[in-house]
Amino acid sequence: MTLMPVLDRLIEGGESSLDLTGQPAALVPGAAAMTKTSSAAAATVKLAVVNNMPDAALRTTERQWRELMAAARGDDCAVDLRFFSLPEVPRSYTGRMHVADNYTDVAELWDGVDGLIVTGTEPIAANLPDEPYWPALTRLIDWARDNTVSTIFSCLGAHAAVRHLSGIDRRPLGEKLSGIFECSPTGEHSLLAGVPGSWRVPHSRHNELSEAELVANAYQVLAHSPEAGADLFAKDYGSLFVFLQGHLEYDGGALLREYRRDIKRFLAGESARYPAMPRNYFDPEVAAVLAEFRAQAIEDQGIDLIENFPADAARSRDFPWRDPAICIARNWLHYISTHKAASPESAAV
Repeated sequence: MTLMPVLDRLIEGGESSLDLTGQPAALVPGAAAMTKTSSAAAATVKLAVVNNMPDAALRTTERQWRELMAAARGDDCAVDLRFFSLPEVPRSYTGRMHVADNYTDVAELWDGVDGLIVTGTEPIAANLPDEPYWPALTRLIDWARDNTVSTIFSCLGAHAAVRHLSGIDRRPLGEKLSGIFECSPTGEHSLLAGVPGSWRVPHSRHNELSEAELVANAYQVLAHSPEAGADLFAKDYGSLFVFLQGHLEYDGGALLREYRRDIKRFLAGESARYPAMPRNYFDPEVAAVLAEFRAQAIEDQGIDLIENFPADAARSRDFPWRDPAICIARNWLHYISTHKAASPESAAV
């Protein structure tokens, strides 16, 4: 089998408007005009996404969050969504030009937003405070506490915020945690209104936060996975801080793209260990084909072998976390809208 050209473009992050079949992705209702609404009295929620993802994932991450927020907004909530990036995050010339051409200058973020989303990134240093962007990121966290209604911190962004706010260090896992894992609510919270009794969430990370340490430091764990640990947790700092160790925003092909990227790194000699297959993700037939490719790759390691990555892996698959993700995102937007309307500043206006 040979790799479909479109899959190669998707894996490298160069195509943000294609699905895994190579066809144009269907627009999520409202995605093209998120600030429009049928109600003249609708409240506009000003959102900012600080996208710190590496260059290859910039466009994909933009699309994922834009589509999730577009699907989550209701007719009574208009969303003004803008993207920012910390200048201190290392980028290639191409990455810097994309940010310059498509993102709002970070200086304008300080003018104020209602809700903030802070993504993770691939770590460079062993310890988070040694990352080149650490001072800028901690300033952003402190600013968000006093100047947003609510902020979501995703993956490494969650680990960094908890380290800065509470001094809790993340713990390295023996092997990358990658796959789709069953989660269930551990308490009541408005963010979980309408969410089913259990749902499945993608996780993709090398580190974890201790659930016991989070609870000991007054974080409220809202969703737990027996395999992945604390999935969703929150703490009120004046602004409601919401932390995700999983990836509600992921599309159906995200774990596949990451898996192939990690295989490519192994074949290039950049990683000593062949990556584990994402758990609970591939059907048995595809998993068997990928296991055969693994055996071949270990025996005949070389970067050219990536061209033989099985095309069958790109077949369409279930997207079981989408509806719960939209529900949680909708609840988050509702929280921001109602608390914004009740704030003294809004009343004064």
